[in-house]
Amino acid sequence: MNKEHDILKWFEGEISTEEIKKLYPDEDFSTLEKAGFYAKQLDIPKVNAQKALADFNAKSLVKHEPKVISLNFKTFMKVAAILLLMLTSSYFLFFNNMKSYSTEIAQIETFNLPDNSEVILNAQSKLTYNKKLWKKERTLDLEGEAFFKVTKGKKFTVKTNAGTIQVLGTHFNVKERTNYFEVQCYEGSVRVTHGSDRTILKPGKTFRVINDKISKVKDFIAENPSWLTKETTFEDVPLWQVINELEIQYDIVVDAKNIDESVMFSGSFTHNDINIALQSVTIPLKLSYKINGNKVELYDYATH
Repeated sequence: MNKEHDILKWFEGEISTEEIKKLYPDEDFSTLEKAGFYAKQLDIPKVNAQKALADFNAKSLVKHEPKVISLNFKTFMKVAAILLLMLTSSYFLFFNNMKSYSTEIAQIETFNLPDNSEVILNAQSKLTYNKKLWKKERTLDLEGEAFFKVTKGKKFTVKTNAGTIQVLGTHFNVKERTNYFEVQCYEGSVRVTHGSDRTILKPGKTFRVINDKISKVKDFIAENPSWLTKETTFEDVPLWQVINELEIQYDIVVDAKNIDESVMFSGSFTHNDINIALQSVTIPLKLSYKINGNKVELYDYATH
């Protein structure tokens, strides 16, 4: 029983691999070493192997079976190791099939999906999909903003925290930021689901939700979203959303505590010059600004 006890201590990390191999040089620990490695990768409750073994033996004693099969500890540990390897292999196989793209502040990335659909990911955004399941269902998860040029084929679904977008083959833009959700259709048609509301968008149409309330938006005439050309355009949106985009594109922190962030703004700002961008936003609203490193303070003309 000493060997079984020592193996349990080694499996639980109380004895090093070098020590256990010196104690039992004729034993093959390769299978248990793999099980121990993968077990450390998973966030699972720690099992008291010795107590489990004792409970198992105790239960075997109270059963009135015509035949009693004695527990072979070595066989038991090998079976347990194989089962653990199967579990962890399935775990890692699932996550190895997940493909993700992400962007940082002021970064835009373009890539193709397995069906040659094109995606352009705006700054501070993330897109994830399952490579293995792609042929069966073209489904992606989006955080942030992206422009899609979808090739025709099976249903194409984009999931966000605020709503779901489904198409067959079209061009559309999805923007999902904190308290803001917007879908714009540039070609074909798009079905947007937000809660119990379902909307079909045609080219030039927009579906927008601000603070969980659907907003009416004017039709637009454009082939692509403006941010693809390093300029962000707004049509009647609250100033706080404009500020959020400024922070994302310029890696700044905007102090707006002394102004009304709920005022509506229509206009645009460039991604290439922070002063021009700030002037494009503040002048129409009769505001001004101060830059101190990566911090920007917005204030009313009248207060300074």
